[in-house]
Amino acid sequence: MSRLPQTRSDLSRPQKLEPDDVVALVSPASWSEESWLEESIATIESWGFRARVGRHATDRLGYLAGGDRERAADLNAAIQDPEVRAILCLRGGCGSLRLLADVDADALRADPKPIIGFSDITALHQVWHRAGVPSVHGAVAGTRRDTVRQLLVGERCEPVRSDRGQFGAELTTTGTAAGPLFGGNLDMLARGVGVVDNDLEGHVLLLETHREVGLGMVDRAVTQLLLSGTLAGVSGVAVGTLEGFEDYRDREWTVLDVLHERLGVLGVPVLGGLPLGHLESPVSVPLGVDCVLDADAGTLTVAQLTA
Repeated sequence: MSRLPQTRSDLSRPQKLEPDDVVALVSPASWSEESWLEESIATIESWGFRARVGRHATDRLGYLAGGDRERAADLNAAIQDPEVRAILCLRGGCGSLRLLADVDADALRADPKPIIGFSDITALHQVWHRAGVPSVHGAVAGTRRDTVRQLLVGERCEPVRSDRGQFGAELTTTGTAAGPLFGGNLDMLARGVGVVDNDLEGHVLLLETHREVGLGMVDRAVTQLLLSGTLAGVSGVAVGTLEGFEDYRDREWTVLDVLHERLGVLGVPVLGGLPLGHLESPVSVPLGVDCVLDADAGTLTVAQLTA
């Protein structure tokens, strides 16, 4: 097995969680059902932690979990609270991008703690990455929810293995790549261009997406990342789920054709079929920490989240 490279010198790892530590539950994007909040609280408490629900976590304003000011206030309250050791986003949806200018990045650097989420939460992962604080791409959901607990308490997780039966595994090439893992939802990464200065040189890029309009949206998003220079110098690409594209064609092309053509210009190893993203039971992985992508072995090995 390939060894992980040296840890980034600018990285501020959070401390591993101990029993009775507090996990804040917030809604920085869209609102979630009450039953999901209750289930999330039960899971966090079953792990021996204390769940602290944000003041506005159950607010509703259209498709948003309340107003921008209130959602930002909950997020910053969790960042600034020394008792809170991790922040769990109850769901994605839409709205995280609105909060980027309001996140207290100075407080986050002073007291590093991971944020947990995926999809729309990719907007916030970019703030954590720029602050040099690792975060968690994933969710406390499904049969693999315990991967979040393992990351928080500092346990070493098994390599994430490509599922050859998963749509997108066909994108896998050959070779190995190493470097910090960063990325997430393709559309949110593209939307961050010009808003967040992502320097991904030497990184392994994580991509996942779901179908909203068509193949053109995927093409535009990857092209924007390419033309902006965001992807210059990436060492490899880890591809998670491509939800909704399984049976979709546009003039004889599938999303696999688009990604093969667009990602191919990078000339780096690609590993597809990873169980990361929009799944009932996603695997959770740290972002911002070092990893080794082995396309030949079909594995993504990621370093520990905590110090």
